[in-house]
Amino acid sequence: MEVDFVLGGGEVAIEVKGTSRIDKRDLRPLRAFIEECSPRKALVVCNEREERVHGQIRIMPFRKFLRDLWQDKIIG
Repeated sequence: MEVDFVLGGGEVAIEVKGTSRIDKRDLRPLRAFIEECSPRKALVVCNEREERVHGQIRIMPFRKFLRDLWQDKIIG
């Protein structure tokens, strides 16, 4: 299992999905990464319309993710 991006020296793990609905199966790689590496943030960036949190994982619409990234809210 792997995640798509690891930023900030392992502080932030990001999984990118093209789907408009994330289910538990989509979260497996991030859960494995969280168990092994304990990042400060774990995100799924996708086409969902609303942001939500599932356990330790924040599920974000890609437009919100990009806005937050450029405003230093993801790594900062």
